[in-house]
Amino acid sequence: MPGRATVDNEVRISSTHARSPLDLPASIGRLTSLAADALAWSGTVLPPVKMLGRHVVPVAELVPDAHAERLCFGSEPVLDRAEISTWVWPEMDGRVPPPSAHLVGMLAPARHWRTALTAAVPFARFTSTAIIVPKSVTLAKDFMSTCLIRARQFGVAVLSAEADDVQVELPGRSFADAPPIEHTAVSRWVNEVVYQQLLAAEAPAPSRS
Repeated sequence: MPGRATVDNEVRISSTHARSPLDLPASIGRLTSLAADALAWSGTVLPPVKMLGRHVVPVAELVPDAHAERLCFGSEPVLDRAEISTWVWPEMDGRVPPPSAHLVGMLAPARHWRTALTAAVPFARFTSTAIIVPKSVTLAKDFMSTCLIRARQFGVAVLSAEADDVQVELPGRSFADAPPIEHTAVSRWVNEVVYQQLLAAEAPAPSRS
C-alpha cells in the first residue's frame, strides 16, 4: 500500500512517490512509469519492493479468471515460502490456488548498472526485465564493453534516465509472446507477492494499453 511498509518473508514494500535515494534524476515512481511506457509494457506499475534481497519494481496485471476463482473460494495471497514450495509438487496439481497475477516485467532502477543488473537477473528466468540507470552511467568506459554485453547475455533491457526522459539503450528479451512458463517455487512466490500488491493498489488497472 503506497506510503506504508510491509515486511513478510523478506518482502518490503515502499512508496512509489518518495524521492529516489539512488541519485536518479526523478522519483522512482515517475521513472518506472516512464520506463514501462518506453518498453510498451501493459499493466500497473506497482510500488518498489524488496524481493530475494533485491530492490525492484514489478509491472503486472490481474488474471481475471484466476482472481475471480480465488474470490469465490476466499483464497487470499500466500507469502509463506515454505508452503508455496509444496505448490509445485506433482501431487499438488489442481489443488493449489492458480497464479492470479500476470507479471509483465520487473524494473530495477539504480545509480550504477552493476547494482541494477544484480537486482534484475534473478527475475530474468521467468519474466521480462529491465534496468534503469542515470544517463551519465552510459558514458562510462565499462558501459559498452561490460554492461551491455552482460545485459544481452541475460536478456535484460537497459534504459537511461536524464531529467524527465527515459531512453531504451538496449532492448531485452520479451516474454510477451513466449509460451507460458513452467512455474517454480520461486516464481510462484513472486507471483503471490505481486498479487498481494495488485490487490493493495488503489486502482489496479487491467491494462495500460
